[in-house]
Amino acid sequence: MNDQNHLNQRKGSRLRRWFQEIMSDKFAILWAVAATVAVELVCVVLRFGMGKDSTTSTASTIGVLTMGIRIHHGYIGALMIPVGIAIDAGPKSLGRWMLVLGVALFASDFIHHFLVLWPITGSPDFDWVYPT
Repeated sequence: MNDQNHLNQRKGSRLRRWFQEIMSDKFAILWAVAATVAVELVCVVLRFGMGKDSTTSTASTIGVLTMGIRIHHGYIGALMIPVGIAIDAGPKSLGRWMLVLGVALFASDFIHHFLVLWPITGSPDFDWVYPT
């Protein structure tokens, strides 16, 4: 009888761990959505509220460092996603946060260029290089 109780406890702990993983994934998704909205809000405020255009505002600084190649925050996010997956060791790990922030950066860049800028300005302004 004692062995049966021990077996039931082990099954319960597996089920509990599985449930905790699902819940942590839901929270990771919520964090990614919240971070996406926050990053996009900053982009919109800078672009439309303060009149900043990343093509002209960063060409003389970041553009020089990158030899004229535009570095969108979505590129950084796209690099963070596989790294985050590779080093993910649980819900509170550095890998999980890299994955969440990577998804947020990538999604925000996509949303900004194709769902915000394109309909409002008529151009997605997704340049690969800084204009000369």
